[in-house]
Amino acid sequence: MQIRTSIEGIVPVMLTPFDASGAIDYAGLERLIEWYIEKGSDALFAVAQSSEMQFLSLDERRALGRFVVEKVAGRIPVVVSGHISDDLDAQAEELNVAAKTGAQGIVLVTNHLDPKREGTAAFTANLERLLARLPADMPLGLYECPAPYRRLLSDDELKRCIDTGRFIMLKDVSCDLDTVKRRVALAKGSPLKVLNANAAIARDAMKAGSAGFNGVFTNFHPDLYKWLREHDAGKTAQDPTLADELATFLVLSAVSEALGYPALAKIYHQRIGTFDSIRCRVIDYDVRERFWALDAVLDKIVAGTEQFRERIAALSAHA
Repeated sequence: MQIRTSIEGIVPVMLTPFDASGAIDYAGLERLIEWYIEKGSDALFAVAQSSEMQFLSLDERRALGRFVVEKVAGRIPVVVSGHISDDLDAQAEELNVAAKTGAQGIVLVTNHLDPKREGTAAFTANLERLLARLPADMPLGLYECPAPYRRLLSDDELKRCIDTGRFIMLKDVSCDLDTVKRRVALAKGSPLKVLNANAAIARDAMKAGSAGFNGVFTNFHPDLYKWLREHDAGKTAQDPTLADELATFLVLSAVSEALGYPALAKIYHQRIGTFDSIRCRVIDYDVRERFWALDAVLDKIVAGTEQFRERIAALSAHA
């Protein structure tokens, strides 16, 4: 079987906007899709943890994935997860629902392949049972989702997945550059692309062969990550000082993920007119009450983002 789909570059993990009643805000979602594409995203990862997938019903996951695929309309690839169950039958059902959305790939969450933390034998057995129940021609991905626990793949487990020929991406949550390098080497020559999700090592990981970036701050400035990737690949006008300063800014900005994400990202999108509400299902507290001066932090991220966009535009204009 020849898998032709490729997921690489800057791949946002999509937010899910909710209205004041808690229902999915599809008008806001459509605006978000257009924003991602306008900002140069290379693909989209829908119904992920950033989408609050653990708090969506199966019908909502189905509708959300299908809506994203329909509105993207083939402009960039879309992968969909919604893999939240431990029971094998439930997993097969929800992943087949994802496959029917029309997405270019569906993404398996590693911790649900070993829910009792039993190790490689359990992981492999569950993987094989699940693969047998999924469409053989559907490209697959792997996601080391931190919830309910971060289940990193061993080298042997990753190699088993690669050897099936069915996997096209790994959302790497190792947060370790040496691990990323080792995985890139393991995947060489295969359809699988390693996408680092940790902002602290994003630049170094891409230089080391990671096929792109798949972290949460693609919800603030995917275009800045894209410019940095293309700069380091020699595809844009060169300014090493600008690139170094931007890389530092991106790392420091991403530290604010701990301040109530994804509500933090929704506040940003409310500011720019994408969302009407910052309602979350995963967060049941007032983020501004818990994280003092949250808006002041966001002010600096927004200001820095715009300053770097202006500097990049000026550099491009004089190239």
